[in-house]
Amino acid sequence: MAVKNDATVLAFEKKLVPSDGYLYGTNWAERNKQVPLTIIPKSVRGTVSHRLKKTGENDLLKLNMDIADPNPQTVDACALAEDQDTLKLSFTLKVLGGIEKPSASNGPEFNKSYPSVAQNYITETGFTELAKRYAINIANGRYLWRNRVGAEKIEVVVTLNEGEMLTFNAKQYPLRDFNTDTPDLQKLAGKIAAALSGNLPYLLIRVEAYALVGNAQEVYPSEELVLDKGKGNKSKILYAVNDTAALHSQKIGNAIRTIDTWYPAFDEAGIGPIAIEPYGSVTNLGKAFRTPKDKADFYTLFDSFAFGEKLSQIEHEHYVMAVLVRGGVFGQSGKD
Repeated sequence: MAVKNDATVLAFEKKLVPSDGYLYGTNWAERNKQVPLTIIPKSVRGTVSHRLKKTGENDLLKLNMDIADPNPQTVDACALAEDQDTLKLSFTLKVLGGIEKPSASNGPEFNKSYPSVAQNYITETGFTELAKRYAINIANGRYLWRNRVGAEKIEVVVTLNEGEMLTFNAKQYPLRDFNTDTPDLQKLAGKIAAALSGNLPYLLIRVEAYALVGNAQEVYPSEELVLDKGKGNKSKILYAVNDTAALHSQKIGNAIRTIDTWYPAFDEAGIGPIAIEPYGSVTNLGKAFRTPKDKADFYTLFDSFAFGEKLSQIEHEHYVMAVLVRGGVFGQSGKD
C-alpha cells in the first residue's frame, strides 16, 4: 500500500530558466548589422466580423446598419524594415541542477523518501532523454512560434559557457518527434543533461535564431493579455522591453518544454507533443490531456513515484521529472 504524501507545503524551483527573447531586424547574408525592432501603433478601418447575438425580426434593420458600419481600431504591429529580410530572436537559457532538493517541503515522510528516488532516477537515466528533447526544441526553433511559419530558412546558433558555438539548420529537426540525432545535438544535450544531473554547477547558453521571412514582412512579438478590455485605446498590445520588441520568457519556456509525447491520447489526438503541465493542459484547444480519471496526471503519478513505487513505464518517470524541472507549487490540503 502506497504511503500517503504528507507534504502540505511543497515547491520546486524551475530548472530551465529562459530570459525574455529580443527581436532584431537584419539580413541573411550580412548579419553583423542588427537593429532592434520596435512596436508601431496603427489605426485601421476594420469591419464587424464577430458572431452576433440572435435577434428578432424587429432588430434586423438596426443589425444591418451595425454590420455595415466600419469598425475603427488601434492596434500594435511590428515588422522588418524595407531593407531587412531576416528576423533575429536572441535569448539566454540557464539550466540548473538540484532536482532532488525541493525549495520548500514540510512532509517528514516525503523528505525521507523523495531525495533517494530522485537520485536513483539521475543515476539510471542521467536525464539523457529529457535533455535530448529540450535540445531538439532549441535546435528546431520551436520558440519562434508564428515567426517560424513560412520562413524560407531558419538557422539557430547556440553559444555554450566556454564560448563554443553550435549551429543548427532548424528545418532538419522535426517538431513532431524526437528521433533526430547529430553530433552537435549530442553535445548540446550532453551539456543540458550534465547540468540537470548536478555534474555541472549550472549551464548558461545564448540562443540566436535567424529566420529568413522576406523584406519588410510583419513579425510577431508576444501579445499582452489585456484584462481591462474596453478601458484602453488599443485592441492589441504587443510586448516590448526598453522599446525593443520581445517574446515573453514564459512563451519561450513553454516551447522548450513541449516534449510530452507520453500522454494517453498522443496517437489519436494528432497534435504532436504538448508542453509539460501537471494536467496536460493545452489552452488554445481548451483541453486537458492528462486527467485524474485516466490516472495519467502528475499528482497521481508523483504521489506513487516519490515514495519509491515503481511506475509501470519509464515514460511516466520521465514525465514526472519533467514537471519537477518545470517547477511549481505542488502541496496539498492537510484536511482529509
